[in-house]
Amino acid sequence: MLDGAWQIARVSGIPIRVHFSWFLVFGLITWALATQYFPQVAPELPQATNWLRGALAALLLFLSVIIHELSHSFIAKRYKIPITSITLFIFGGVAQMKKEPSSPKAELNMALAGPFSSYILGLIFFIFYRLAGDYQGIKAIANYLFQINIILGTFNLFPGFPMDGGRVLRAVLWERSGNYLYATKKASKTGQVIALFFIFLGFISLFTGYLGSVWFLLIGWFLFTAAQSSYRQATTRDILSDVKVKDVMAHEVITVHSDMNLSELVDNYFLRYGFGGFPVLEGERLLGIISLKEIKGIPKNKRFYTSAKDVMQTFDKSFAVSEDNDVSMILEKMIQEDKGRFLVIKNDRLVGIITRSGIANYLKIKGELKS
Repeated sequence: MLDGAWQIARVSGIPIRVHFSWFLVFGLITWALATQYFPQVAPELPQATNWLRGALAALLLFLSVIIHELSHSFIAKRYKIPITSITLFIFGGVAQMKKEPSSPKAELNMALAGPFSSYILGLIFFIFYRLAGDYQGIKAIANYLFQINIILGTFNLFPGFPMDGGRVLRAVLWERSGNYLYATKKASKTGQVIALFFIFLGFISLFTGYLGSVWFLLIGWFLFTAAQSSYRQATTRDILSDVKVKDVMAHEVITVHSDMNLSELVDNYFLRYGFGGFPVLEGERLLGIISLKEIKGIPKNKRFYTSAKDVMQTFDKSFAVSEDNDVSMILEKMIQEDKGRFLVIKNDRLVGIITRSGIANYLKIKGELKS
């Protein structure tokens, strides 16, 4: 969903990224402020300069969104939860965490940090509004940002997971029940109900001609899919709790010789076995891993003269895992590093391989047995 984003800054080690959809919203907000808001609240201001004020107000709005997300992120870092990035996109902003909070207290403090920062910003802009005196342009911008930050903080407190209010609800349910999965399920269901309410409101608004009906529909769809995704992640975490690599890995590993040419490798291994990658050995010594990604970059007429060791990814510790590692941790690592497989090493010897597809099959079977 957040592909197609560009990094524009880095704050406290956290990349700030802008999704292409943000530019659409920036333009719409600037247009609405310049043609509707400023002519209503400050009709004496020149129309031509309203566009500049609109752009400035839109930029300050998104700066407010960044501060909102940074507040979540700073609290997350206090609880040793890494933040990979903050991305501005069509619905506002999202801070991407590498893992979920480890306790209800961490969840609660992280969730409340965002709305609290929005209310503080609202208070700051209200003070600017009162101090602006006869500067109508500054007053109009400050009043808009005061209102929008109060709305932003309040909207995020709706108990619709994964919004901040939904995370507060999960923290409370988690604390009371002691069951993370139960709390996530209840919070996600509540989030889906609120999402369906927005969708229903959007359809009703369509018949009244209200221009904001499309936004209700989009927000409802986004919240519904996000709540479903969050529940699936929680279910995965529950299934994989206490599951070790040795329980899921393939013990019989198919390897290829380092001198094998790529044409033979494609015909006799990739097409025959259907796997996405193979360990590369020279005798009994592990040299690396080769996948289709490396072979795709080699023209067909050169594959017969190119060996596996020429294009493989050289083996290092980043590809190695232990039999006793938690599978949930390995799956997170696969997603973060965009890797499809890790090699299981014991006493400096290759004893198995664990793949993302293997974990997916394990989850599918476990899920079917539980249902």
